[in-house]
Amino acid sequence: MKYDVIKLMMDHPGDVSELAALLKAEKIKAQHIKGIIAQTEGDGYARGYATLAFQLLLSEYLGWTHEEVFDRIPMMMIGKTGGLMSPHYTVFLRDDDSQEYASNDEKRFVFGVATSRVLLPEEIGTAVQVDVAAEAVLEAIKDAGITSLEDVHCVEIKCPWGVGGTMSKAASALGSAVALGEVERELVTDSAINGDHSLYSVRTSVSAGGEQKAIRVIVMGNKAGADSSLVVGSGMMIDSFDLHGLYDLLEGMGMKVDPLLSEEDQQRIVQVFVNAGADALPHIRDQRHTMHSDALSMHAGILAKAVANAVVGSVVNDASILCSAGSEHQGPKGANLLALIAKA
Repeated sequence: MKYDVIKLMMDHPGDVSELAALLKAEKIKAQHIKGIIAQTEGDGYARGYATLAFQLLLSEYLGWTHEEVFDRIPMMMIGKTGGLMSPHYTVFLRDDDSQEYASNDEKRFVFGVATSRVLLPEEIGTAVQVDVAAEAVLEAIKDAGITSLEDVHCVEIKCPWGVGGTMSKAASALGSAVALGEVERELVTDSAINGDHSLYSVRTSVSAGGEQKAIRVIVMGNKAGADSSLVVGSGMMIDSFDLHGLYDLLEGMGMKVDPLLSEEDQQRIVQVFVNAGADALPHIRDQRHTMHSDALSMHAGILAKAVANAVVGSVVNDASILCSAGSEHQGPKGANLLALIAKA
């Protein structure tokens, strides 16, 4: 198998022209596309419009119905791009028929995907969803060929919205934490879901959408001897101002911040994934903020994403990093979870 990741830009929610150009020029093959994560503006309608654009394009090349494209390829549309966030999409490519093999045992980037069964409405936000999510994450890890959980650096999940989305995200995050060995399953009861925030994953980011009926998973990690020119690492900022947490991740991947990244290191970065948690608390470093009390309080998650995008983006010199929001068992409250794909 051969792995790659590319990032392409969007001029509007339905803009898939850069991917269309690559497919037309045969620079990539549609059958190698195994997952897509997009940062697109708008609500569920605009996100659905972006999904439809991918369905229409890939259906033409794959000979599948629009529904088959949706069912077979996890497509995670992350909407509402506040601040300076630049709409874009990340495409995960894997050539399952490649006969090329890495010539060394160094760990390189791999990914795996999985889709759970359809959840019943009454199962969303319950311990049943926790177990379904855990099974899907383990399936994606197996699909990636990863044998050690320590080599998993990022789990991206898109799950059904349910009632309000919060409980669904919480159950999915806890399911991933169980699969990764971060939380003991017996501690996860219905009352613990979005209730006991001492339970969390530091490698999982979850988004919910009304277009989803099942749990969609993309797992990223490293594997010895993998045929890839990329590596992935993970880390955490304890709050949105914690540059040391970001620097630790960058320096752990061989990049020096002094005081900025060199242009050479900036060019190594393929994509950064941030799960922003600034809106989980009413303060930062003992100082009150107004995300929950000002006129834009209903958009606190968007504000949290915009802050994370500005802070992290200023260091890596990129406005098109992927920022999601949600503190439901995704790291300690107020933290930013980080994952970074870079050229080895």
